[in-house]
Amino acid sequence: MLPVKFRPLLKCLAAATALAVLGAAPASAANTFRFAFQGDLKSLDPYTLKETFTIAAHGAVYESLVTRDKDLKLVPGLAESWETPEPTRYRFKLRRNVKFHDGTPFTADDVIFSAERVRAPGSNFQTNVPADATFVKVDDHTVDMVLKNPNPIALYQFGGWYIMSKAWAEKHDATKPTPVSASTPSYAALHENGTGPFTITEHQPGVRTVFKKFDGYWGKVESNIDEAIFTTISNDATRVAALLSGEVDWVDPVPLQDQSRVSSSANAVVVNAPELRTIYLGMDQSSDELRGSNVKGKNPFKDVRVREAFFRAIDEDAIVKRVMRGQATPAALLIAPPLFPLAGEFKRPAYDPNKAKALLTEAGYPNGFEVPLDCPNDRYVNDEAICQAVTSMLARVGVKVNLIAQPKAKYFAKILKPAFDTSFYMLGWTPSSMDSHNILFEIAGCRNDKSSPRGTTNLGNYCNPKVDALADKIERETDQEARNLMIKQAYEIVMGDWGYIPLHQQALAWGVSKKVKLVPRADNQMMLYWVSKEP
Repeated sequence: MLPVKFRPLLKCLAAATALAVLGAAPASAANTFRFAFQGDLKSLDPYTLKETFTIAAHGAVYESLVTRDKDLKLVPGLAESWETPEPTRYRFKLRRNVKFHDGTPFTADDVIFSAERVRAPGSNFQTNVPADATFVKVDDHTVDMVLKNPNPIALYQFGGWYIMSKAWAEKHDATKPTPVSASTPSYAALHENGTGPFTITEHQPGVRTVFKKFDGYWGKVESNIDEAIFTTISNDATRVAALLSGEVDWVDPVPLQDQSRVSSSANAVVVNAPELRTIYLGMDQSSDELRGSNVKGKNPFKDVRVREAFFRAIDEDAIVKRVMRGQATPAALLIAPPLFPLAGEFKRPAYDPNKAKALLTEAGYPNGFEVPLDCPNDRYVNDEAICQAVTSMLARVGVKVNLIAQPKAKYFAKILKPAFDTSFYMLGWTPSSMDSHNILFEIAGCRNDKSSPRGTTNLGNYCNPKVDALADKIERETDQEARNLMIKQAYEIVMGDWGYIPLHQQALAWGVSKKVKLVPRADNQMMLYWVSKEP
């Protein structure tokens, strides 16, 4: 269980008005919660994009076999219980009398179908289910997951694996997942059919999405809202103004420069809480020639000296102080310290531009070189500003960075699988398993085997077979002390290779109406089923 400081509950009071753009309604209408995010909700297919806001939005309508509570502890979901009759077999007892939103019953067939669909080409969630797992139907409400090897963390990522209806998917030709790069939306990208406490009655990608309470939901919901209306408000000033005027009840993020103004307002407060997401930079370390660079015929990032130079040229303390206004913690690893007991044994290498220049000269680039930097401008706190700071810092050592900052829909379609179209990029990551194996397998795992989900989010294809070998052992190890030592060894290899440049863990920065009570969970997922609002 996470430390107490990662389990804050927000309890606040005040008022909000309706906004025509957000779907204003008469005073006698349903209790409506209105929320806005800087980015959009592009696809309703729960296997399209492994991104925190999107996963949380899908979590209002879809459900997992095993989910996480307010403290991020594993708890039953659509599986009311599970057991391990043998080390390589998990047996799930499924809830009875659960129906999808279209009225069809939830059964073992839906679990088996979803297990295959989530691991199919085009899914961004292939690592959420063990690659070697075979799902076997025992009866309509019992499913076995059979593994080739013991796996003590097999269930850790189930929280982001949502169960879909086999019959519905077949009926609407949606048996295959919708890739993030898809130019034409599938039926599943525009419609939903989950078992969750809310349905979606309207979805306009990039504009608004309307959630309605599902009267046929099987469980109890800690929420008194009847509907929720989501809108994309990309402009910071407009988003803050909507919160302060009461036009919306929740926004993410509140720009750092506006937080004191929001907190001192009559209508809203800023919720600042520690977050488990790590913001980092990655580099293309596999292409023979670096795309978008003036260096032809070779890839500078294949040289460890260049990678170290980039790391040492970036003043993360300055980024935290000036760009993040103190609302971030410098990172030495790709994982937040609360998720790895030995994280304190790692120290972030010192900012040293002189050494960076010397390393570049030694590597054959005394005058630096050009490289593009892919960055979102509507996904993380001050994401574009961070990339602008990195651009400026690298310029001091002779590297000309051409910043490509885009909305997350275009950004993710460009950099993620299958395109992997990036030379240098910024990304944020919270391991969905809350465990280091996720990072060592998905972020730091070699991308050599196209049939394997290993390295799914290893965009630059950093590769060290020693890390892969350790990750495989870590996945099977049941002795926690021995496991932690192997994790430490793997991180030592990754950081010794200067494989990535971890920047910081940002602070959660929600703006919330004083009329609303909700749960700011440490993974930054805002779950609608924990939202209550005074009518």
